[in-house]
Amino acid sequence: MSASGRSSGQRTGALSATEVQERLARRDGSLWPEGNVADHRLGWLDVAQRMESEAAELRRWADSIDAGHVVLLGMGGSSLGPLVLAEAARRGVPGSNGRRLTVCDTTEPHTVSSLQTDDTFFIVSSKSGTTLEPNALFAYAWSKRRSGGSFAAITDPGTPLARMAAERQFRRVFANPPDIGGRYSVLSYFGMVPAALLGFDPELMARSALEIDRLEAVSFGLDMAAAASEGRNKVTVPTPALLAPFGKWIEQLIAESTGKHGIGCVPVPTTDAEDGPDRFLAPLGQALEPAIRTGSPDSVTAGSFAAEFFRWELATAAAGHGLGIDPFDEPNVAESKANTAKVLDNLPLQSLPTEGVDRMWEWLTETVNTGDYVSLQAYLPFGQDDAMEQARKSVRDRLGGVATTAGYGPRFLHSTGQLHKGGPSSVVAVQIVPTDGWGELPIPGYEYGFGTLIEAQAIGDFQSLQTHGRRVLHVAAEDMGSLIA
Repeated sequence: MSASGRSSGQRTGALSATEVQERLARRDGSLWPEGNVADHRLGWLDVAQRMESEAAELRRWADSIDAGHVVLLGMGGSSLGPLVLAEAARRGVPGSNGRRLTVCDTTEPHTVSSLQTDDTFFIVSSKSGTTLEPNALFAYAWSKRRSGGSFAAITDPGTPLARMAAERQFRRVFANPPDIGGRYSVLSYFGMVPAALLGFDPELMARSALEIDRLEAVSFGLDMAAAASEGRNKVTVPTPALLAPFGKWIEQLIAESTGKHGIGCVPVPTTDAEDGPDRFLAPLGQALEPAIRTGSPDSVTAGSFAAEFFRWELATAAAGHGLGIDPFDEPNVAESKANTAKVLDNLPLQSLPTEGVDRMWEWLTETVNTGDYVSLQAYLPFGQDDAMEQARKSVRDRLGGVATTAGYGPRFLHSTGQLHKGGPSSVVAVQIVPTDGWGELPIPGYEYGFGTLIEAQAIGDFQSLQTHGRRVLHVAAEDMGSLIA
């Protein structure tokens, strides 16, 4: 993005990092443009203090859960933070108790039907308590385990989810501070409850977050915004395999926070070194440096992850100031939800024209220009992460090093989808759907099943991308491996 593309609201360099840090600490909403929603979105700045005071009670509650497996049903910011912690536990980061956590933030029927429901405790996570995907996933889970004692909810006070959880006698309802948005919620109950269930120490995590160098984080964010204003808006985040889920969490935080009004930073998590004239290198911080250097989970703790979570939250809020945008709203995420609802109001679905993988390569070669980035949007079953990364690299390399991202749909509709539609028009999107369709899995109490739902989400987002003038192709493939050149 060139400087000439900056909006009239931008004010990069208007304040020093010290001034931004001091005003952030005072919750000064004038750091961002007039009309921002910061007055009810800055609770993340001190939620770690609250979690530190509640840590002992939270550990006691988690220890009272006797299930060996936890399934978290959520979307967007309420799911990707716990996914980082689940992978950390799986890889043996010290402190975990051996309990497994599965994050289900998809409506893909094969993934949903494969969920373990025996010896399982369910967490339903939704800030609003009205989000379609967690509600549909809960309806499915409840049909398998009709016992409130097997469920907990994390939501804002007084939401429909909170009321329903009370009616069905959930084990517990965690009322999260309402002044925290989803993508900034990982150090609140949305992240700390899953962390405690995995055996990680919430007190250590909270204390580690509170001890970070806040000035360094703010300076880093302002540098990121300045680079974007100078045309280096592809934020390259090197994440080794051990930390790959952390890259996905960073991606949704930056993309949803900065991608609006035609500007924004394009986060590119990568396991390879990537460079280019439109790139800004954004390495992980000191807290996770031992893991990067050694590749060993024993070199970090859950506190290391918490410190890095807070560092990126501060940096992203500061980047919003530097870009002159509100880093706490998400106008095009709400648009995607509305588009899905419109499609579902007109059943049966009218399927989109579909191309093959060979045509995809031709189209990308014809379409991608200097400064663009490619977004691979896979409405496919989970479990293809390695193939997805290889496919991403294939596109990148075949197109001369173009910045390329990849993610599962509908997960990204609640995060990076904001960037695709609200950010720079440099996105070239490839929707990837299964060659033989999704099949169907009933959603108890709904007039449609998960197969219809995920197809409606793909159709709605395709139409939304076109409405915003984005270049997008709908491609059928057997799996992500089919895209590896």
